[in-house]
Amino acid sequence: MKLPHSADALAIDWAGTRLTYAQFDAAVEAWPAPPLHEHSAHDASELAVPDALICVFAAARQGRAVHVEDPAARPDRQSVPADAWLLIGTSGSTGRPRPLARTVQSWTDSFDEFTSVTGIVESDRVLVTGPLHATMHLFAAVHALWVGACVTDDPRGATVAHAVPAVLRTLVETAPALRLAVVAGTTLDFGAAEATRHLRVVEYYGAAELSLVATRVVPEPLRLLPGVDAEIRDGLLYVRSPYRVLGADEWVGVGDLADLGSDGELVVHGRGDAAVDVGGTTVIAEDVERLLDAIDGVRTSAVVGTPHTVLGATVTAVLELDDPVVLDSVKARARAALQKEAVPRRWVVVDRLPRTGSGKIARARVRDSLP
Repeated sequence: MKLPHSADALAIDWAGTRLTYAQFDAAVEAWPAPPLHEHSAHDASELAVPDALICVFAAARQGRAVHVEDPAARPDRQSVPADAWLLIGTSGSTGRPRPLARTVQSWTDSFDEFTSVTGIVESDRVLVTGPLHATMHLFAAVHALWVGACVTDDPRGATVAHAVPAVLRTLVETAPALRLAVVAGTTLDFGAAEATRHLRVVEYYGAAELSLVATRVVPEPLRLLPGVDAEIRDGLLYVRSPYRVLGADEWVGVGDLADLGSDGELVVHGRGDAAVDVGGTTVIAEDVERLLDAIDGVRTSAVVGTPHTVLGATVTAVLELDDPVVLDSVKARARAALQKEAVPRRWVVVDRLPRTGSGKIARARVRDSLP
């Protein structure tokens, strides 16, 4: 990828490492290629962020592939496709992550549209709030460098932040110059929406296998990106996209329950495996979580199904609370607002819910942790 930006502008300001675009470009050019053989590829998985980004761009320039994977949970990869650039994995929140590979174009072809929606410009300082092996963070950093902005880990001077809602809620207190929040990973919740109401907020919906699927400027609805098609099959979302990973089917099943309007408006209700069947009534876990997260005293919540001999399942709520004494009021608010099947029958308070590398709640691990 070409870097046609001001040579003296900062490309990276991360943990004490400051690189101008001239320095970054020189480092990319000097980065050594791996030995040329059938399975050769760069590996940026355990590099510090500045070096990892240099390696990622060097791989693109050399026409080589690069691993950007969670060192603690690498996917089993039998081969590297000939056209591969990024070798990544699914988040691994349930089971072992699956290996994925994508081309340079499968991301860069969407950058013009993403830039138009977000309004990110060369003068921005773009805060990346999680590890690069989580694709939303890697996408944020690569796009920022493609635009000519500065990638940073310092919220104090950041003008743009990419974050999941749980991170965004507390981040705004330490980022006084922030003008734009880009939300992904999971649906914008009430707490994050309140914390960012003074900002421009762009939310996008995507998946590791597909990259961008739909975007919105809050409070507008999500709409499919140009060139992306979607269908609802038995309530579940299927997507056909030019941005999908190598080897993917033409239509990719995302696994989310969704509704689709005739004008491309997309409403995502949550993971199909997060639907709890309570006596024949389908309860969407994310709908209950959004309500719980909007109650004073609830930092965040996770809702899972618990097997029941008569009803099939009941709802269990696992909560992070500001103070455990508010639990009774949370229960009362939930009973008043939810249909009876959706009211949690079991309430569990924890210090911290398990999360994936990108900051999303790891629902399967929540479920497995319950006695």
